[in-house]
Amino acid sequence: MNTRELQDEINRLKKEKNICILVHAYQNHDIWEVADYVGDSFGLSQKAAQADADTIIMCGVRFMAETVKMLAPEKKVILSNAIAGCPMAEQISVEEIQELKKQYPGHTVVAYVNTTAALKTQCDVCVTSSSAVKVVKAIPNDKILFIPDCNLGSWVEKQVPEKKFVFVKGGCPVHLSMSTNHVKLVKEQHPNALLLVHPECHAEVTAMADFVGSTTEIMSFAKKSDAKEFIIGTENSIVQHLQFECMGSGKRFFPLSKTCICQNMKLTTLGDVYECVQGIGGEEITMTEEMRLAAKRSIDEMLKLG
Repeated sequence: MNTRELQDEINRLKKEKNICILVHAYQNHDIWEVADYVGDSFGLSQKAAQADADTIIMCGVRFMAETVKMLAPEKKVILSNAIAGCPMAEQISVEEIQELKKQYPGHTVVAYVNTTAALKTQCDVCVTSSSAVKVVKAIPNDKILFIPDCNLGSWVEKQVPEKKFVFVKGGCPVHLSMSTNHVKLVKEQHPNALLLVHPECHAEVTAMADFVGSTTEIMSFAKKSDAKEFIIGTENSIVQHLQFECMGSGKRFFPLSKTCICQNMKLTTLGDVYECVQGIGGEEITMTEEMRLAAKRSIDEMLKLG
């Protein structure tokens, strides 16, 4: 089969079997084209909870599929590629966060959604890159222990100066690969282009940006902007997606760095999705009800505050 034929067969099978396919923004465009919903990790989980489907296939990484299971426990949840993980989500263990809580008593533990379900059980509230500032502002406590991404945390800190933050050394290896030297080089090549970056980038990089926001926010900004050239400081698949979505507009998109590629996201192929809808691929996500409820508390608190 060619790509179009494979996509057609996936679409046929998902309708026949009442399957909902969630696709994270960092997946390749051929997978986007078979999605029921495309977006950031938490937004996809919310869509899963609302979807009238028996089975959810998450084309992303493990923590995203875990979050789907937390919000849609009655549904069968499949991670499209069983070894697709997130290095940042695995940077801190349950034992380490328990020790940090002892070191910093009286702090509200704020966890980026890019964390494992086990780690979420130890945290007070979750945040996404788009909700972090609003949620942290709404926390009654002025002492914040922010995990695991110190770059996102420091970006929030600058906008919520009335609170005192403690960080741990962590972050996204992909976004950390981009430097101010990359900015200078690409700006020399495209001096009129706006720089749009994700808050997981180094603080020095976000300080040079024309816009800082989540992946969804970056795409929305680029599509709505009157500007014609954009440097994209997040996973390079977003360059391709914006090219597709803005075709004919005269807009051009350039990657901030050729190294900004998430190998875990790229593990999922259209063939993997095909095997999942056939019922022979991926991995079903399971967790105890005790674990699910304990992890979900931090998400519920995010929704309450944000």
